[in-house]
Amino acid sequence: MPSAQKHDENVSSHLPLKNVSLTERRSLHVLGKLMCFVRPYRWQMVAALFALVLTACLTLSVGQGIRILIDQGFTQQSGEALNRAIGFILFITVLISIGTFFRFYLVSSVGERVSADIRLAVFNHVITLHPSYFETNGSGDIMARITTDTTLLQSIIGSSLSMAMRSALMCCGAIVMLFATNIKLSVIVLVSVPIILLPLLIYGRRVRKLSRQSQDSVADVGSYAGEAIEQIKTVQSYTRQALEIDAFAVEVEKAFDIGCKRVRQRASLIAGVILIVFSAIAGMLWVGGNDVINGTLSGGDLGAFVFYAIVVASSLATISEVMGELQRAVGASERLLEILEVENDIAAPQISPIEVNALSGELRFDNVTFCYPSRPEHPAIDRLTLTVPKGKVVALVGHSGAGKTTLFELLQRFYDPQQGRVLLGEVDIRDLEINELRGRMALVPQQPTLFSRDVFYNIRYGKPDATEEEVIAAAKKAHAHDFIVKLPQGYRSFLGEKGTRLSGGQRQRIAIARAILKDPDILLLDEATSALDSESEYYVQQALDALMHNRTTVIIAHRLSTIQHAAQIAVLDHGHLIDIGEHQQLLQRCELYQRLVTLQFSPSRD
Repeated sequence: MPSAQKHDENVSSHLPLKNVSLTERRSLHVLGKLMCFVRPYRWQMVAALFALVLTACLTLSVGQGIRILIDQGFTQQSGEALNRAIGFILFITVLISIGTFFRFYLVSSVGERVSADIRLAVFNHVITLHPSYFETNGSGDIMARITTDTTLLQSIIGSSLSMAMRSALMCCGAIVMLFATNIKLSVIVLVSVPIILLPLLIYGRRVRKLSRQSQDSVADVGSYAGEAIEQIKTVQSYTRQALEIDAFAVEVEKAFDIGCKRVRQRASLIAGVILIVFSAIAGMLWVGGNDVINGTLSGGDLGAFVFYAIVVASSLATISEVMGELQRAVGASERLLEILEVENDIAAPQISPIEVNALSGELRFDNVTFCYPSRPEHPAIDRLTLTVPKGKVVALVGHSGAGKTTLFELLQRFYDPQQGRVLLGEVDIRDLEINELRGRMALVPQQPTLFSRDVFYNIRYGKPDATEEEVIAAAKKAHAHDFIVKLPQGYRSFLGEKGTRLSGGQRQRIAIARAILKDPDILLLDEATSALDSESEYYVQQALDALMHNRTTVIIAHRLSTIQHAAQIAVLDHGHLIDIGEHQQLLQRCELYQRLVTLQFSPSRD
């Protein structure tokens, strides 16, 4: 079962998703790398920026309304001036509300669109990555990036960034108006600005680092819970619920502690800014109040000045709060960019791709040596040469770990060999377009994968444009039709996550129907009848025999019944090809094959 220690060891062995040194090196410029997602919507952003500038200017003009209200309305006891000032403020307020509506709508809609585009780009990239990437990077952490991190960016782009821009513009405009109103008082306010920027710089870096750690810890929590739930039958079978609850609590508390540290830093930052800003305002009011008493400053100018000072204070407080969100956005951006910058280990052909369908169906391994990335010192395949003639059936036999499944992965080019070549016809498959290569093949694994959809979707996965009649015909050939029609909604029945509503044999027949529907040139069967009862195996084997006719077929075999019809049987041991021949020939000359027949293929062991 999952553990934090195991997770950390796995992550450190590959391209790291959690690289603290990388986080320390990058700064807010990381957000600039995501501007390519915003650029297509630049005109909406220009319109939003125009609305932002307009509402900021209108808001600042309220200060002049306050000055008129005090100097002409209150001081001169003029009702007409009072009405004029109030009317001006109300008119400006209406314009501000209209401008704010358009600003908020435009920016928020762009934020939603950019978030969707980033989520799509990350998924589109992830789904093409090499399988070895997922050996060391948990699916829960990747999903957290696609969902949680992109949602955070949506919030930043659609709300927080707009607030930061508005506050910065208001702050600059209010400072200009402060100097236009009274220079002496403006100096008092501005003295506090460097003092405010200092905690922003000091605490901002801490908040950013803790934000990244917090997002990583939350992803760990999701990964742990997802794995435990996915393996729920094993957890309950071994009565390890209490163990998993305790271990999950440790992960949750770890995320909670990091989150509390981040919140404490942000709270300290905001509180410090508020204390400094309003202390400066209090000092300004004391000086300004004395000037009003002494007659060197009018009450209206002091009122307007107080308004602009409050605008500066509130803008700086908003910026200090939004800075924490922007630091979280930097962490989210780093996590997303790390995925987008991962390069696929399987390179596209350097030359013009060869037409795959024009090639012969013969398969050949030419002096192939291959080591998995996680075990570079232990060859899974060692100097193996093997030919699978076009239209013939070749069975692979050997103990667990002999390299049988590895050959399937090399054939589908999930991995490339370190030495030697894998050929289709006379062409190295590295010179072929990957999707076209895999399009000529169909795999029926020992543990078939079904999706959380209905039966039609799962069988049609082998041929998306197939008609319902073709799907039903394939199901009948796989002897799956009878149990499918007995499901609550027949072919429209939802199969549950990974097909949990079906038995192992039923899932395997669905996978066989999928391969039959695809009607490929090359069949890869990983003991495709292992989960079937004797009667079903008989009928499905007949369907497979018909399907394999005149098709190049490679079978990973564990049962005698599945290899008797093979043209050749290849005996593998620790990545080496020990012998190849027909069943009777191998019984006479291959000691390893004799042991396999005795120990594994004996009818008494079926």
